[in-house]
Amino acid sequence: MNDAPTRSLPNDDVTAVSKAAAGAVLTIDLGAIRENYRRLKAKLGSVRCAGVLKADGYGLGAAQVASALMREGCDIFFVALLAEGIALRKTVGAGPDIYVLNGLPPGSEPEALAAGLCTVINSGVQLKAWRAAARGAGRRLPAAIQVDSGMSRLGMAPAEVEAVTKDFGALDGIDVKYVMSHLACADEPRHPANEQQRMEFERLRAMLPAAPASLANSSGIFLGPSYHYDLARPGAALYGINPTPGAANPMLSVLRLEAKVAQTRSVEKGAGVGYGHAYHAEGPLSLATISFGYADGWLRRSASAAWFEGVRLPFLGRVSMDSIVLDISALQPGKLREGDLVELLGPSQSVDDAAGHAGTIGYEILAGLGARFHRRYVNA
Repeated sequence: MNDAPTRSLPNDDVTAVSKAAAGAVLTIDLGAIRENYRRLKAKLGSVRCAGVLKADGYGLGAAQVASALMREGCDIFFVALLAEGIALRKTVGAGPDIYVLNGLPPGSEPEALAAGLCTVINSGVQLKAWRAAARGAGRRLPAAIQVDSGMSRLGMAPAEVEAVTKDFGALDGIDVKYVMSHLACADEPRHPANEQQRMEFERLRAMLPAAPASLANSSGIFLGPSYHYDLARPGAALYGINPTPGAANPMLSVLRLEAKVAQTRSVEKGAGVGYGHAYHAEGPLSLATISFGYADGWLRRSASAAWFEGVRLPFLGRVSMDSIVLDISALQPGKLREGDLVELLGPSQSVDDAAGHAGTIGYEILAGLGARFHRRYVNA
């Protein structure tokens, strides 16, 4: 474990958007994220466990999540982009290792060096550039080498790996910390691609210098020890997304999203609601409009509901950019008033539930959460 300082957060971390000014409140439970990390560590035993903080910690705040994970002993992080790595380094200090999953854009190597980042080498072009950077720096530079074991997304193709074995100087100046790959179907335990990828990973890494290996993502951790290797790289599971679809979620929920009521009204039978009059009242209704919409990351194609004191309040009509209309007829008149908060994500509806309504995955829901919320970090 490193001895870099972690940023102390109060239980109510006031963001740039005040609670009074915001149309919605996003509460992130850092204690739940820490517990999820502990659960994953228990599953892994002695295997190291990193934290994936790409897309600003899956939309929940990379700086705050990193601080929480460091308190649990996490000292290795993965981001997607160089810009994310530079920003994270300013938060976590010099101690933790930070790997850039997508590798470095051409010509950006000096920025990565200045920030003390480790690149993930995905191609022969990236390998050549990092080797040149090491030569210019006059020292060996750390990196992970990613091989494409069958996802056809990122990683050195088999032919490129084979070329490395024939070039004795290919890895000059490069300190290979990990050989890694990524599973395409880990959330489907019986999918034959999982074992096919594991076997291809074994074949490809055998061509490279001996180094610790990393293959398992969140769902990969639950495929069993043969997928764990030396380092696991969970992301979604840390943030409460179910890594075992079809089974009970072994992770804790980490967030609550609530939107403010902007206005209430009553309408008569036949009244059109929202753009295109996509809904017409089938009888007298009580409605509430909330200050929340697709600009806040709630997908326009979503068909779902909000909750107030455990009562389901269906959406009516289309999701607008800044507002959604709710049917509040199930509540007693006057029960819900302007300024009250209704729950969109939380105990009544998980991220995975909301994703199911939208025909997408929890990752997209989290990554799309907007910047207009008042954000509260609790149990720091």
